[in-house]
Amino acid sequence: MNVTELNLSDICEHFSCPERSVSPAVYILLYVCSAAVVLLTVCGNMIVIISVLHFRQLHTPTNMLVLSLAVSDFLIGAFLMPFMFIWTIELCWIFGRVFCTVFTLFGGLLMILSIYNIALIAVDRYLALSHPFLYTNIISRRTISNVVYSNWCLCLVFVITMFYLSGNFMGFVMCPGECIFVVNEVWSVIDLVLSFIFPLSVIIILYSRVFLIAKKHATAIRELNNHTRAQTQKITSHSMKSERKAAKVLGVLVAVFIVCLLPYFIYILLGSVIEVQAETISKMTLLLYLNSTINPFIYALFYPWFRRCIKLIVTLQIFQTDSSLINVLS
Repeated sequence: MNVTELNLSDICEHFSCPERSVSPAVYILLYVCSAAVVLLTVCGNMIVIISVLHFRQLHTPTNMLVLSLAVSDFLIGAFLMPFMFIWTIELCWIFGRVFCTVFTLFGGLLMILSIYNIALIAVDRYLALSHPFLYTNIISRRTISNVVYSNWCLCLVFVITMFYLSGNFMGFVMCPGECIFVVNEVWSVIDLVLSFIFPLSVIIILYSRVFLIAKKHATAIRELNNHTRAQTQKITSHSMKSERKAAKVLGVLVAVFIVCLLPYFIYILLGSVIEVQAETISKMTLLLYLNSTINPFIYALFYPWFRRCIKLIVTLQIFQTDSSLINVLS
């Protein structure tokens, strides 16, 4: 949780630890539902990770970016969401000062990683559609792997640098029951631009271009079908359908991400103007984390190969000899 630099007493004045006013049954239900969401997030993204790593057919440049996104989503589900749910239910931070530092540092890293993973997928799809021949000749799995490694390293360096140079590394404000990271005005602006405005602009602009290009391709293929024989028409129709489906899946992925990001993004933009309760901020952060739960369901809903992988993994067929060669795309 980031707040701009304020007087310590002013900060703690806005953050308190209210008493919990729910019945024991509701209290238990909240924890059961929270555990279910965490389990779905961890298992769903673990299946994506195993699928992309195990099956050779899925070793494509684009899937390397999907793998990176799944890893960051898995880490969010395993190491951030449990503590965020507890914080939200208990209405208090109960894990101490040191873990507050680790939690905020890790949370900042995974948050910026997720949005840049989505941005890189947008760049990848834009290049594949706008320059298909150039993309095929230049973009390889190794190239994308290097991009992914660089992205993780740069995000880590940025987050550590921001924490250190803002003067608050291991120096968090600890109001009663709260974990608050204070940044100065300069780093607040830098964080806003690099963590939200720039990557979000890239995502929106490039995906708008992706849909325009996909629409043009679909129109061209439709016109071509009117002047070609049946076999060619069958091939081109299949190509058009696959292309439009890919654009649709990517559009849904981005739309869901933006919906989950929007409340937190508005708070970052207007946090110094409007007064927001600490409980509301934690809920907005939790909504952003829930995007990590939704992503595997998007794959399962739109990608037949993902459903086949789930079946092969659940039935333990991946432990059979040469299971990595199984055709999951047909």
